[in-house]
Amino acid sequence: MPDPDLFFSAANLLALVGWIVLALSPLSPRWSDRISGWAIPLTLSVGYTALVLAFWSRANGGFDTLPNVMALFDQPQIALAGWVHYLAFDLFVGAWITRTARAEGVSHLLVLPCLALTFLFGPAGFLTFSALRLARRAGTPSQTEFPA
Repeated sequence: MPDPDLFFSAANLLALVGWIVLALSPLSPRWSDRISGWAIPLTLSVGYTALVLAFWSRANGGFDTLPNVMALFDQPQIALAGWVHYLAFDLFVGAWITRTARAEGVSHLLVLPCLALTFLFGPAGFLTFSALRLARRAGTPSQTEFPA
């Protein structure tokens, strides 16, 4: 196992590249989908899986109580696995947001704050994008209505 600090830095850098690609995705949507939607999350998932396979059996704690979850992350390699988990899934969700916005014709300028929130606070960005989608749908007349 490489040095956990080196693994942490490499994973962070890789995820940051993915987020930059998403921010610039209107320049090359297909490459954005391939890089940030698949290649980087899959690479991070490999790292996560390697950490779990190598260190899970030695971990204390569990998922049944908050104190046990806290104990689980006392081991640096398991805390690192948890962090890489966040990096992979948040980037995957950010790529989904970008693809969905593109497919629905949402301006990328409106998507950027959602991406920033997803990058920093995961579910808050997903929630914000979901609210944006709902607001756009609420402002669009249904197909069965006739214009006034």
